[in-house]
Amino acid sequence: MSAEIPTRDTPSVHGPKRWILEGENAIVVVLLGGMMLLPLLEILLRRFFGSGISNVSALVQHLALLVGLFGGALAARDQRLLALSPLSGILKGRWKCAASILSQGCAAGISLWLAFASLQFITGEKRLAQELAYGIPKWWIQLALPVGFTLIAVRQLWFSDSSLPGRLATVAVTLGLASFGGWSGLQPETLITPALVLLAAATLLGAPVFATLGGAALILFWGHGDQVAIVANKHYSLSTNSTLPSIPLFTLAGYFLAEGGASKRLIRVFSSLFGSLKGGPALVTTLVCAFFTSFTGASGVTILALGGLLMPVLRSANYSERSALGLLTSAGSLGLLFPPCLPLILYVIVANTSAQANLTLKQMFWAGIGPGMLLVALTAWWGMRAGRHATRANGSFRPREALSAILDAKWELLVPVVALVALFSGWATPVEAAAVTALYAAFTQMVVHRDLHPLRDMPRVMTECGLLIGGVLLILGVALGFTHWLIDAQVPDFLLTWVTERIHSKLLFLLAVNALLLVVGCLMDIFSAIVVVVPLLAPLAVSFGVDPLHFGVIFLANMELGFLTPPVGMNLFLSSYRFKKPMAEVTRSVLPMLVVLGAGVLLITYIPQLTLWLPRLLGQ
Repeated sequence: MSAEIPTRDTPSVHGPKRWILEGENAIVVVLLGGMMLLPLLEILLRRFFGSGISNVSALVQHLALLVGLFGGALAARDQRLLALSPLSGILKGRWKCAASILSQGCAAGISLWLAFASLQFITGEKRLAQELAYGIPKWWIQLALPVGFTLIAVRQLWFSDSSLPGRLATVAVTLGLASFGGWSGLQPETLITPALVLLAAATLLGAPVFATLGGAALILFWGHGDQVAIVANKHYSLSTNSTLPSIPLFTLAGYFLAEGGASKRLIRVFSSLFGSLKGGPALVTTLVCAFFTSFTGASGVTILALGGLLMPVLRSANYSERSALGLLTSAGSLGLLFPPCLPLILYVIVANTSAQANLTLKQMFWAGIGPGMLLVALTAWWGMRAGRHATRANGSFRPREALSAILDAKWELLVPVVALVALFSGWATPVEAAAVTALYAAFTQMVVHRDLHPLRDMPRVMTECGLLIGGVLLILGVALGFTHWLIDAQVPDFLLTWVTERIHSKLLFLLAVNALLLVVGCLMDIFSAIVVVVPLLAPLAVSFGVDPLHFGVIFLANMELGFLTPPVGMNLFLSSYRFKKPMAEVTRSVLPMLVVLGAGVLLITYIPQLTLWLPRLLGQ
């Protein structure tokens, strides 16, 4: 997600600086490559020799930790850490400069604080003298935590302003905050409220999401006299979760497809099949966007990568500019309920670790298919209705052209089959299935179609994927620290008591959840929301008799709707950037889709069979 909103162009560099930047990119490429190849090697060794690599799961998990930290450093370097505030694009001149100095100064200070917390965590881990594999001490790899956070802090200080005085002012803000917190002589608990207010102001002025969540966690633990090393500990535990490496690997598969020629071939397939229908281009747009988002896990990648291809298709069929804009903006998030999309995997991880939901990936993947198809069908229906006066894009249906398009795109059409067969057949773990899918996607784009050059394009695509994943994992790790404080402070227990005393109807509870999640979805990115909100609401849902699987789909469907909800729905910003349209115009274009998809979310909420029939049918 962090890669979804470009802020400023990365300055072009030459000479030694360029070598440094390319070296950083190469580190992420090697780490991602290792994550993909180690599980594949393990499959082969286990099948043909009966035993595999020693502690391979832990090795891959720690590679995911490294990808997250160094990818996050790349996102900071390229100024693409996710920030939800729109003010950075509205303020001008001195006001913008002042806002950047304050927000980035605070963010840099929080990054350094996280580095300090990481050192405290590593000191305790070093005493345990645990080995990762082949005699490698764990704490050697854990050193990436303070190194990564320090790199991020340095980049935030450097890019806070283009002038030396501006950068020095940012450093002064960072040092001033650190010195006041450490040497003011005031008791930490008296500084909690002022510090949180300052953090909120920095967030409003453009501080990254990870700084907001990480800063809140640090302030609350520190103010209540607890060790801030807990935040680093939680970041480490989430980044090395046994299922988490499947997230970057499935995302890498999506990036190979998006950066290759797969989008053009799939558009040709769906156009040849449905383009002859009235409103057929809307159906084409809906299906292609859902396909790509299910693999990249990021609606922004879909809008940015496919928007330029699909907008001309819709406009050539005489769709109005507003209808085309609204459809593309809305369709970007449609694949979030289809396997193997990133939010589905993350929900299982968080629900199991923080809410004891006892879900499996297979259950979650099957559960999302029915509701996902409903939202796709509603979007396609609205798009076809909006284009009822439009022309047919392809004239009459031509079977020979359709067959030719399907044969040309057969490798891409088999990607979901490869992923699901590898996952559900039982011969591969979720991480190994993700590695197989990534390798297959790379093979189709580099060897079969030769759209990507192995030496020129593959490093670029893997770097971009690493940057996205780094920004996401940066948020998730510190968000888990904040969630831990909420649980430690017994906030879920308080909410459970408060809600059950006032709400006695399951239907009323679900309606309140829909309203709350709609607000959460338009104010928080989906990844932060999963990590922070799921542990609070999942126990409530269970107490009202809501199946954890059903609640997971309700949660993600609401988050999908939140991408379109003003004032800060993520897809609104992305579409405004991609199509160079004012935010007000983009917002007006999606209002009809908000109503249509809102009706779909209510159906998903109040008809649990839409979610549960397929997992139950398959015995999951």
